[in-house]
Amino acid sequence: MDAVKTAIFTLLVFGIVIAIHEFGHFIVAKLSGVKVHEFAIGMGPKLIQTKKGETDYTLRLLPIGGYVKMEGEDEESDDDRSFGKQPAWIKIAIVSAGAIMNFILALVVFTISSYGLGTPTTTIDVIDGMPAKEAGIIQGDTITGVNDNPIDSWQDVTEEISGSDTEDIKITVKRDSKEETYVINPTKDEEDGRLIIGIEPVAKRSFKAAIKGGVDNFVLSIKMMFEFFAQLLQGNVNKDDVSGPVGIVYAVGVVSKQGLMSLLFFTGLISINLGVFNLLPIPALDGSRVAFLLVELIRGKPVDPNKEGLVHMVGFMILILLMIVVAYNDIIKFDLLGKITGLFR
Repeated sequence: MDAVKTAIFTLLVFGIVIAIHEFGHFIVAKLSGVKVHEFAIGMGPKLIQTKKGETDYTLRLLPIGGYVKMEGEDEESDDDRSFGKQPAWIKIAIVSAGAIMNFILALVVFTISSYGLGTPTTTIDVIDGMPAKEAGIIQGDTITGVNDNPIDSWQDVTEEISGSDTEDIKITVKRDSKEETYVINPTKDEEDGRLIIGIEPVAKRSFKAAIKGGVDNFVLSIKMMFEFFAQLLQGNVNKDDVSGPVGIVYAVGVVSKQGLMSLLFFTGLISINLGVFNLLPIPALDGSRVAFLLVELIRGKPVDPNKEGLVHMVGFMILILLMIVVAYNDIIKFDLLGKITGLFR
């Protein structure tokens, strides 16, 4: 049953993220007057097809991608409405629109999940048997300072406590309009070794807080991706730090058990990853096409299509090889063969 649920949720996550990405290319092409022959979700044989105007809308069998087929995108065309006949800046807008729509999707789902989960505040609950309660802090206290540093958010609280280099931590709280300061000896989290004192935030729901939470999560996710790329360039990333589609499927199964809001949040993370990855100047990706179009914009004429096509073809082959390697690593890392075998015992 869990395997079926994981499959359904995986299809939903990938389907939404891919559909939004391709819709970005599609809608900007349409608004720019480019002739679009097909808007497809999925690859392989057609399952459903309908035609509206000059465009075929298709749902295909394999949920591993999608595409927008435009006149003159990959071939010569004399049609004034072909992709190739458009100014370079319009072509750049069309190619980059997929990633932009992924960023918009991430902002939307982060905001929804922030509202659903609530935004953590500096008003706290305390955990029985932990240092904070033993020191005298009670449920409903609002933290205003840690180690004499002012506190504005729950993130400030966690950063100040986990980053403390003192044996005791000073916690200032507001209670009944009065401030009290407690000196607490922290303990360490058994899982990651962080310093903790046994407090949890009280969450509140408001549209303003949800929007702020959505934006904050978006910015943090982008920041984490660039930090990952920096670590990758420095050679500080090993194979277990990287996952592909197989690893994502495994993660969907884990996250889906935590509830709808967590799954939405994870969808936002996947959407951001797809958007950023697609904009990298790697052959066969949208970022590489944007790079060629920027060259066209600067020099006033396009790069030789045959040379550009060769670059994309080689890049595509390398990407496929990389995906196979990453998928194999995911299968070994998560012991998926053992889990699958166990289903039939």
